[in-house]
Amino acid sequence: MSDKTEVPIRDAATVVLLRRTGDGPKVLMGQRGAHAVFMPNKFVFPGGALDGADTPDLPVATRLSADVESRLAAHAPPELGPRLALAAVRELFEETGLALGRPGQGSGPPEWQDFYGRGLAPHLDALDFIFRAVTPAGRPRRFDARFFLVDAGEIAGDPDDFSGACDELSHLHWVGLGEARALELPFITEVVLAEVAARIERGPRPVPFFSHEGERSHFRML
Repeated sequence: MSDKTEVPIRDAATVVLLRRTGDGPKVLMGQRGAHAVFMPNKFVFPGGALDGADTPDLPVATRLSADVESRLAAHAPPELGPRLALAAVRELFEETGLALGRPGQGSGPPEWQDFYGRGLAPHLDALDFIFRAVTPAGRPRRFDARFFLVDAGEIAGDPDDFSGACDELSHLHWVGLGEARALELPFITEVVLAEVAARIERGPRPVPFFSHEGERSHFRML
């Protein structure tokens, strides 16, 4: 009999911030700490778990597009999509100091006060749902993560200003897609980078879903 404790799977949101430059497309990445419980030392995109503060009644400047909301609801409760989008905006702001917002007024829980304090409200229409992955069993933490692609031009303010970032990610920087693959990456991050490259080259595609059943991994399209 196994004595392993079942690790709960938490819903999470990750932001792939894409910047088009004269040197080619770049994405924003940072490095997790050496003592982090989950993926220590790895370079990752900003993101994290859904929080109780990410409630659908928060004031927003724009809502998710109908297409994105529909795809998010394909295998999840319909109210989860807007909450994941809000989590993506909040995590991006906390971990990088970059605000995906438009001028607007509002207030919310303490986790949102600094964001609304800038005179901004979340700009959810900028989020494009491009990937979903569930962390395999046996990891210290497990997430059902939805990856959102965002054009850096949608950021309010200077996309190079990370002065408001928390200390969860270090070495925040814009990196070319090819250079990113040379970093110490989690497997799923490598897969998502390939998906971003494919979308840049060929345009919109179905959303890949990477999951696990027992010892087997599965890819399907949403």
